[in-house]
Amino acid sequence: MNYYPIYLDLRDRRCVLVGGGPIAGGKARGLLDAGAHVIVIAPDLTPALNALVQAERLTHHARRYRTGDLAGAILAISATDDRAVNDAVWREANERGIPINVVDDPPHCTFIAPSILRRGDLTVAVSTPALAVRLREQFETLLGDEHARFLDLAGTLREPLAARYPDFETRKALWYRLVDSDVLDLLKRGDDAGAAQRITEIMGVVPQTT
Repeated sequence: MNYYPIYLDLRDRRCVLVGGGPIAGGKARGLLDAGAHVIVIAPDLTPALNALVQAERLTHHARRYRTGDLAGAILAISATDDRAVNDAVWREANERGIPINVVDDPPHCTFIAPSILRRGDLTVAVSTPALAVRLREQFETLLGDEHARFLDLAGTLREPLAARYPDFETRKALWYRLVDSDVLDLLKRGDDAGAAQRITEIMGVVPQTT
């Protein structure tokens, strides 16, 4: 199947996760990393999920799923070993037009969760099953913390750069010059000051550092 790749903005949006086992725990962490308001529905939770509840990072309804639990949700995941529950969540999600992923049951998924690598604001998602894990491992060796620091610095340039260079094509050319420069190498060596100076030379504006 050819999926349409997309990144969803889940910040402060209601996402319902049905299930309280280890797999549900992994799904919960991924949703929390995206800033979602996570609702977990399950009679029992793993210690890891319970710790998230105690830390007030997610909301737990300590019971079985009921029809109507997906009201107001932007996304739903069912991660239980109960076929009847998974089918019920699938039906409600479809009735409400909510994207649904039933773990390890592709026919009952309207979206899939890829293997993800994060480096600060840089996110790489690989959707190919099985091979995705190996590809992510390779990306982990290629993409280091310097990429996250690079994006942090670049993010501080956008407004001053737009103010100084109103023409989009001019800014586009500068961004390509920056990406093709030695700034990443300087950051990889730990020379943040040198990287900031080089950015200023290329872009004509000073990045904000912390």
